[in-house]
Amino acid sequence: MSQELNNHKIAILVADGFEQVELTKPKEALEAAGAKVQIISPNSDRVQGWNHFDRADFFEVDVPLEKAQAAEYDALLLPGGVANPDQLRTNDKAVQFVKSFFDAGKPVAAICHALWTLIEADVVKGRNLTSWPSLKTDLKNAGANWVDREVVEDNGLISSRNPDDIPAFNAKAIELFAKSAAVQ
Repeated sequence: MSQELNNHKIAILVADGFEQVELTKPKEALEAAGAKVQIISPNSDRVQGWNHFDRADFFEVDVPLEKAQAAEYDALLLPGGVANPDQLRTNDKAVQFVKSFFDAGKPVAAICHALWTLIEADVVKGRNLTSWPSLKTDLKNAGANWVDREVVEDNGLISSRNPDDIPAFNAKAIELFAKSAAVQ
């Protein structure tokens, strides 16, 4: 087992309707690299994933969003799914939590539709990013340079398009999180 992220604390921010595999696979990879990973949500007890259009499993919330402090974490992971980021981007506390990572220069990894929340946090302007293709216009309108690649790293932000990109997304997130933690 790799220990690249030993003792590093990673936040995963989700609301109901996240794409389940975009939480479970990165979470497993981060934990295998030695990180302590916590699920944070506007929900206080549990949050439900989805497998595309079908309801999937419930996951225990480790820290309710109202009690979460970005300063307590080394990095942030944002899974996609359509309903999840659509809820988060309309939640002022969630948007501020996300923005706090950027303000502190901490790394963030976002996949699929999760970049909607980044648009709302006003952190995409001038960045090279990728996402689910339907967000291309939204990202361009917010000032980002959208590219169609499996994973993109731009100044502390990792982005990927969809569940097929998870292996590359995980590898790049672990690499960035480990580098960033070594600098802090």
